[in-house]
Amino acid sequence: MRSTFRHAVVACVALMVGVVARAAMAEIDMAAIRGSVVLAEEPAGVLSIADAKAKLTATPQAVVVAGRIGGRGTSPFGKNEATFSMLEIPTDDHAAKPGHKPDDCPFCKKRAANSPIAAVSFAGADGKVIPLDAQKLLGVAEGQDVVVRGSGFFDPKLGIPVIQINADGLYVRKAK
Repeated sequence: MRSTFRHAVVACVALMVGVVARAAMAEIDMAAIRGSVVLAEEPAGVLSIADAKAKLTATPQAVVVAGRIGGRGTSPFGKNEATFSMLEIPTDDHAAKPGHKPDDCPFCKKRAANSPIAAVSFAGADGKVIPLDAQKLLGVAEGQDVVVRGSGFFDPKLGIPVIQINADGLYVRKAK
């Protein structure tokens, strides 16, 4: 009998958590967020991820960075949060050749392994990361070249070569 009661309580709590989570998601106006974050024009002063890493310190400062949405063997997107990672955009036309597959190319794999990374997040008015997948919220996909504007920092003492960008603007570059 106690076991049945315990299962009933757990089921009720799970149901309430689900209802609260759905209500919180319903309060998020995706169109309004997209309209305030997605930029119609590319911002000025764009840096590569490597140049941003060289410029930034542990103290956050304004920055505009271009990168390609991607990860190193994992999805670049955070689950249920408006975050993604970016890799350096290649500066040569190696990958532009017809039929080229970066995942099968040893040159591309080596370059990606040595590429600096930027971790990008979009926060709401409360300062917390928006609890919606960036792909759905911002209409972006892995492999797209984007420019993010926001506050960035890099702390070499952390031991990981990742710059952090708390973004307030996103421009999606047109595919070539």
